[in-house]
Amino acid sequence: MKKIIDIWFKDGRIFVKTNLNETLSRSLIDFPILLNATNAERAEYRIVHEGEAIRWDNIDEDIHISSFYRPDNHYDNEIAKIFVSFPQLNVKQFAKIVGINYTLLSNYINGSKKPSPQKVQFIKEGLHNLGNKLLTV
Repeated sequence: MKKIIDIWFKDGRIFVKTNLNETLSRSLIDFPILLNATNAERAEYRIVHEGEAIRWDNIDEDIHISSFYRPDNHYDNEIAKIFVSFPQLNVKQFAKIVGINYTLLSNYINGSKKPSPQKVQFIKEGLHNLGNKLLTV
């Protein structure tokens, strides 16, 4: 059975090494909670379930080894493309500012859900408002 024996982060990706000497990786964009976590938060992980998963208690995130055998998500909606193009945006804080559920926005970004045209417009208006506030600085 394949087991995770080590993990690390580099160039916007999470890497794992298995007991079979495989190195696997996924884009952090596919794991928005980790993407928005600090380096210190990412460093506080445990390998659990006999090496089958990684757990971050402090940010309430879990990743199973099977996730590393999936291809990176394709960002085929406008909201995903925007947030992928601007990785410096803090998704959690933006969601809070505009009043959208963070998990839902993360799902739009990682491509697991597609926003309705109305939701796209709502999010874009929130981004425009943020941009206008930045212009006053």
